[in-house]
Amino acid sequence: MVVACDAGMGSSVMLASQLTRRLEPYGVTATHTPVNDIPQGTQVVVTHANLADRARLTVPDAVIIPFQSFLNDPAFDQLEAAFRDGGEIRA
Repeated sequence: MVVACDAGMGSSVMLASQLTRRLEPYGVTATHTPVNDIPQGTQVVVTHANLADRARLTVPDAVIIPFQSFLNDPAFDQLEAAFRDGGEIRA
């Protein structure tokens, strides 16, 4: 899973670390990268809603999880629940 940011790295690094801690019990780790550099083959991308369209252009086959706030966004809880419960991961 990749946390994609615009150009900076501060917030995305913190979010990737936070998501790795939350999802570690399910064998999931998160890395961070600029949205234009998301590696091909990435399956799940977490990115701010303003960058979701750019992420879709970069990796059109990935599931894009947009969020509004870096803190306590419901998208993070839904993502964790999908991994925990073996559900479908979708935006």
